[in-house]
Amino acid sequence: MAKPETVEQYYSSRPFIPKPSIDTANGHFNVFRLEERGMEEEAPIVFGRKNYFKICLTTGKSIIHYADKSMEIQNHGLFFANPQVPYNWEPLSEEQTGYSCIFTETFFENYGRLKDYPVFKPGGVPVYELTPIEYQTVAGIFSQLSEEKSSNFEFRDDVLRNLVFQLVHHTLKMRPAANVVVEKSNAANRIAALFTQLLEKQFPIKDSMHTIELRSASDFAQQLAVHVNHLNKSIKQVTDKTTSEIIMDRLLTEAKILLKHSSWTIAEISYALGFEGPTHFSSFFRKHLQLTPTQFRKE
Repeated sequence: MAKPETVEQYYSSRPFIPKPSIDTANGHFNVFRLEERGMEEEAPIVFGRKNYFKICLTTGKSIIHYADKSMEIQNHGLFFANPQVPYNWEPLSEEQTGYSCIFTETFFENYGRLKDYPVFKPGGVPVYELTPIEYQTVAGIFSQLSEEKSSNFEFRDDVLRNLVFQLVHHTLKMRPAANVVVEKSNAANRIAALFTQLLEKQFPIKDSMHTIELRSASDFAQQLAVHVNHLNKSIKQVTDKTTSEIIMDRLLTEAKILLKHSSWTIAEISYALGFEGPTHFSSFFRKHLQLTPTQFRKE
């Protein structure tokens, strides 16, 4: 798959958005109205990963393709995107209004735990269909973001960060995310978090010549310098799944993404995901989806 889109590429591919100065040292933040973007001039958003975070509030019918899922918004939608998961947004109705907010991880460096929130974690479905009342409340927070972004207040960036957290907190209170995990043990959670970081760090795969290196519980335990039984116990305690189940689920998700959104051959996908060959990969895929990779690609 293609390399993640950078903030610079985001603006260069959207000339109708005034390009601001990008401070790579302190991070980047921007917010704008969708109706100000000249959407009729915009090329379709390419499915893929971005190296920035994004929060969108939309009014209008659309489809959000997120990892291996596609979710349709009928009227009012709220979407949280993170750099680890590929996505794109496909407008279905001509008129689309709302807000879009993009920011880099550096902008929140040493400020809160942004990536710990369920809406920004891989594995969940951070797409919300809002009622008109919910939409008005969320739109009010976006309006504050837009107003503050235009201000010259000395501590403007801190206000923007606080408003983003307010938006996240409001969303989770309004509609708890399906992938929220109750914290049961600090030690177990630390191991589970480190395991997840190692797992996700392997994606996206740079090209079809690369193969992921960590595929088993033993592989991860060795990297984390813990006994495999301790790793398995911690993962089970925090997620209620086995380590192998989580690894296989992640491989299956990446397989579906590559089959649908890359031109790689099935053999190339097989080897990139660490399978011995297409036969083993096809058996794994059929076991989970009752479809062969070829059948899934043609759907």
